[in-house]
Order: sequence, then C-alpha cells, then structure tokens
Amino acid sequence: MSNYNFVERPRYTCALGGAIATVSALPKAVPILHAPPGCAGNFTWTQAGGCGLQVGGYCGGLSMPGSNVQEREVVFGGAERLEQEIKNALEVMQGELYFVLTSCVTEVIGDDIGSVVRPFAEEGVPILFAETGGFRGNSYQGYDLVLQSLFKNFVAKTEEKQPKTVNLWGIAPFIDVFWRGNLNGIRQLLAKLGLSVNSFFTVDDSAAGIREAGSASLNIVVSEVFGQGAAQLAEEIHGIPYIRTPLPVGPSATDAFLRQIGAALNLDSALLESLITYENKRYYSLLETLADCFNDADLQRYAVVIGDTNYAAGITRFLADDLGWLPEVVGITDILDDDQQVEIASRLTRLDSGISPEVIFHTDGSVIADAVRAHWNKYQAQAGKYANPLSPAFVIGSSLDRELAKELGAGHLSVGFPVANRAVISRGYTGYSGGLTLIEDLVSIIIAGR
Repeated sequence: MSNYNFVERPRYTCALGGAIATVSALPKAVPILHAPPGCAGNFTWTQAGGCGLQVGGYCGGLSMPGSNVQEREVVFGGAERLEQEIKNALEVMQGELYFVLTSCVTEVIGDDIGSVVRPFAEEGVPILFAETGGFRGNSYQGYDLVLQSLFKNFVAKTEEKQPKTVNLWGIAPFIDVFWRGNLNGIRQLLAKLGLSVNSFFTVDDSAAGIREAGSASLNIVVSEVFGQGAAQLAEEIHGIPYIRTPLPVGPSATDAFLRQIGAALNLDSALLESLITYENKRYYSLLETLADCFNDADLQRYAVVIGDTNYAAGITRFLADDLGWLPEVVGITDILDDDQQVEIASRLTRLDSGISPEVIFHTDGSVIADAVRAHWNKYQAQAGKYANPLSPAFVIGSSLDRELAKELGAGHLSVGFPVANRAVISRGYTGYSGGLTLIEDLVSIIIAGR
C-alpha cells in the first residue's frame, strides 16, 4: 500500500508559472525563460485551459524566448547558453522591458543569472531577472517575486512623492482569471477620488509608468495574502507605505475599501462620502429592477464557495451581507500559515449578516469537496429522508467543482482558477458594478433553460 500523498484539483501552478503569467501581463514586456523547453509549453496549455481561453500577452505563450536547457547545460552549466539567448531575443523581439526567469533545473545547477544579465543592463538594455524556480512556491509566489524584482531593479528611486498617486496590486494576472476587469473596476473608482493609479498590468499602464512607481504616496495591496513581500520591499527601498485590504466585491466591501483608502491618504471626507452615496444609489437603482423576480422566483440559495483567499473571502461576504444568500461552507485553497488562517476564519465567521459558515483550509480540492459532502450529509441526516434542508444550493468555485455541484443538485459558476468553461476578456467582479455583474452571472445560471 503506497504512503504517497497526492494533491488533486490544484488551484495554481508553480512559482515559474506565476512569474511567466505576471511578466506576460506587463506592458510591452518580453519574458526570457532560462529553462528546459517543457516549462513554457506546459504553462501555455495550462493557461489556455484554465484562464478563460486567455493565452500569452504581448510576448507570452509559445512566442516567448527560452534557453531550451538540455543535458549539456545541466552538466557544464547554462550561463553561456542564456547569454546567447538574450542576444538573440534582443535582435528579434521588440520590447520595453526584458525579464529573465529561472526554472528548477537552472537554479539547481547553480547558474549565476545576475552575472549574465548585469552586462546587458550596464549597456542600457531594460533587462532584469527573478529567481523563480518552481520549487520556491506556487504561482502567487512567482507573482510576488516578479514584483519584488521590479521594485528592486527597475523602479526609479525618488524622495519626492506625489500625494495623489498610488500603486495598485494584489490581483495576480491570469491566475486570477478576471484580473483585467478586477483591476479596472478598482482603478476607475480610485480615479473618481482624484487619484492617479499605477496598476502595472492593465492596457492603460506602461513601462514608463511602472518606472515612476517610486513616486507614489501609497501602495494598495488588494489582498490579505498575495503581494505582501513586494509591499514590504517597496516600503523598505522606496519609502512607500502600504495598506492591505480584502478584494472589494459589492457595496458593503467597496464602501469599507474606499473609506480605508480615504483615511490612509487623508482625502476630503465630503468628496469620499459623496462618491459612496452616489455609487450606492446607482447600484440599488439598477438592482431594483430585479428585486420582484428575485423574490417571487425564490432565487435565494445555500452556497458553497471554493477558491483562493481573495475570492473565497470577498465573494462570501458579498453573498451573505449584500445578496442575502446563505453561505454554508467556504473552502480556501491557498498555502497559509496558522496566523493567516486564524485571521481570515475570524473575519468570515463575523459577517455583518450574522451568518457563520464552516471554513476549511486545504490545498487539495478533493479534501474540500469531501468536507462539503460531509456538511451536507450531516444536515440531511438530521432532517430525515423526507426533507432536504440545504436546498436549493449553489457552488461558486472553479471548473474543477462542477462534479461536486452536480452531486449536490446545485448550480455552478466558475470564478477561480482554473476556469475552462467560460471565455474571459475584460469581465470583473470588483466594486459596485462588479457586484451587479456577479448577480447577473449567478441568476443567469439558475434560470438558464427556462
């Protein structure tokens, strides 16, 4: 009998996969992989199958250059091969930023990437690197490592800070399948407060803007987990304070988010409250047209939410405090330490609505699915065979959770990675408008086929 433990239904890739996704999303950036050929190919097809059909970027996917490390480089070292690949990439790839990323193999054999990259940088080439061997962590760690390298090696240092300029991150490109819409939703709200926002990865960002990120007066990390290392490094190197905040989905969370930003930047309270009042009025005016059908058709649901910390926490709060649904189980798939688990569980069991869902932390999606079944079976046993106390139900998770939803007789919406059954371009769930979009998606699933 084998004693090996297998992780089924993972919700992320390795650190290199996250780094590739992050660099691919940077404006006019060219990732250069120092890796065996399989790394780029495997991640490209993972991206295609799990990111709502989004593949590549300016120079991502199968078009990214790589050193194609073979047995010879493993034995004799691959620094010379990488140097040649960088020269080739500079000849045929037109970029505003070149980013060398390492793999497990090239880190294990000990190639000195800095000594290869440094001469090119000294000649004026906008090139930098990050050590992103897959064993360093999951895709969110790769995302953080790329941001750290940007603040360490690319962002210009300046003592003069712009009082109404902020940097925004915490939403990992591609691994958060709705990253474009989510970043834009927050960016547009902050712009209404008169802020200039550098969000790094949207079509409105640029390499020149990222280089000036050191002049920001505040870094806003829209996550309690992702991008924290980069925030600490930016504070240390550039003197930029940071705040971390949950992903704001819907009016309750977005009201709190805007007030937190206002307090951190000492913004005019009248302007802030005026914006909140306007956005709430708009939100509920638009939602009002759905209210009668929502109530008459009894569209309230018992809910299961499975995903990373950003989505699991943000969507659960929205369902319970804004939509009036009843979250029963929340499964969080990130690698978290004990203190992080306690903090997040405490917040999810102290919702304004008074609802207190069962919170499960595990990286194995199958373990979470088993816990959901056990929760449902417990209530079924208490009710007897003539009643189903947790029905109708709905599962909000990833494409991996469709079978669980089918078992429960529940609706299903793919939101978190991997998303294989939806095409995504600019859709997002942040802010007031994002809450309405999420309601549209949930209700559309329920009424489909009527």
